[in-house]
Amino acid sequence: MTADILVIGSGIGGLSCAALLARYGNSVTVCESHSIAGGAAHSFERSGFTFDSGPSLYSGLSHSPSTNPLRQVLDALEEDLDWATYDTWGVCLPEGDFLTTVGADQFCEVLQQIRGEQAVQEWRALQQVMGPLGQGAIALPPAALRFDWKVLSTVAPFAPKLLRHAPSLGQLNGPFSRVMDGVITDEFLRNWLDLLCFLLSGLPASGTSAAETAFMFAEWYRPGVKLDYPIGGSGALVNALVRGLEKFGGSLRFSAHVQEILVEEGRATGVRLRSGEVLRAQRAVVSNASTWDTLKLLPQDAVPKSFVEQRQSTPECESFMHLHLGIDGNGLPADLACHYIVVNDWTPGVTAPQNVVLISIPSVLDPTLAPAGKHAIHVYTPGSEPYDLWQGCDRNSPTYAQLKEQRAEVMWWALERVIPDIRRRCEVSLVGTPLTHERYLRRHRGTYGPAIAASDGFFPGPKTPLPGLLCCGDSTFPGIGLPAVAASGLITANTLASAQQHRQMLRQIRLA
Repeated sequence: MTADILVIGSGIGGLSCAALLARYGNSVTVCESHSIAGGAAHSFERSGFTFDSGPSLYSGLSHSPSTNPLRQVLDALEEDLDWATYDTWGVCLPEGDFLTTVGADQFCEVLQQIRGEQAVQEWRALQQVMGPLGQGAIALPPAALRFDWKVLSTVAPFAPKLLRHAPSLGQLNGPFSRVMDGVITDEFLRNWLDLLCFLLSGLPASGTSAAETAFMFAEWYRPGVKLDYPIGGSGALVNALVRGLEKFGGSLRFSAHVQEILVEEGRATGVRLRSGEVLRAQRAVVSNASTWDTLKLLPQDAVPKSFVEQRQSTPECESFMHLHLGIDGNGLPADLACHYIVVNDWTPGVTAPQNVVLISIPSVLDPTLAPAGKHAIHVYTPGSEPYDLWQGCDRNSPTYAQLKEQRAEVMWWALERVIPDIRRRCEVSLVGTPLTHERYLRRHRGTYGPAIAASDGFFPGPKTPLPGLLCCGDSTFPGIGLPAVAASGLITANTLASAQQHRQMLRQIRLA
């Protein structure tokens, strides 16, 4: 089988890239090792419950135009889906438990209650600083970017806006902590901002880019803002991308595990599957696998040794623990929120193992995800579970079962702060570990992705030293997180398109 472009992996980055390449007129085939599309964003069913395997906190997707690059991908594909919107989420902190809303003002009311007027004034001062930075961060949409000299023609229409925000652009380089340190002294606010940065990038404020944080402020802390949830779960969002791929003639092959990237005469020319089947790529192979997993697919000496050493030494975020539960919802409070964030102790930092726990109850917004009167729940420790604790464990051994029970307990405790009798209500219980993450997502050490601190530079672009091989996903610019991986797929597709095709796409879609 031969295609213009082969894409390895059907995560959000790979599907965004593949669908746009098909829209640009290429014949595209996506090779997915799993039997389900979506990578870390796939959904799965057990006993009538539909669970999200990964992200479930979305914004900027239910409306267009939008600054969210994933919305820009959907607009380019002329695809959409039904959305539920909401503005309230729960927070369980050492200072106490409360409900808060996204938007400019309500958080100040919470601050006034738990910290006082000085903290409110500092927060308002930060908002004043972040206002122009946020506008600078969204002045150039990801849809306009590509990694070649032709980018000059695709960003040119946005030059006037960039010039208007030029004074802010210099401050967007480097870590957000530089901005925070100039405004915030209140201990709670510094912890809170570390938490928000960790949820964005897997790193605290000292490692998260000011541009990424400014984008979040522009999206979350504005009047009237809403958060989004896809009706049908994250799998419905994945399905919209698959529809876009297939609508433009692309194809998706399941259980197509790529064993090796073929290199002939110094160029990537295709892939060999574990089954032995060879697929040919006339133009390019795009890997949506992590930087470490991509290297494992390459023949020895296919790329320079210096490139291999650089990529292999990329620092890693830790992995995840997951708890998927189907519960009896009878008698639960009517104001149960879709999301809760639990922090056990600020002292060790937000990246400390088992310190931050995220809870998602999407059936609050979409009852179709669970049988009548029930709820589907996903609890996880985000990018903080050490892989080394699990390395070498036999998944069928009593030791593994005991470790699962022990390491899952922190998630049960967190959930008990929201639903005290959760254990009595439980009907379906599934525990995922770093080994689960590694096995089902084909992720090196089950990692969340590269831990490239903003002070150390940018994530690498899509190009590699091997002609015909490009990369997308959370190991490439702009990095980790759902909007970022969609942007990486978009940018990689643009890089392979002609400038004329790229400009036509920009004229078609609406940009904020």
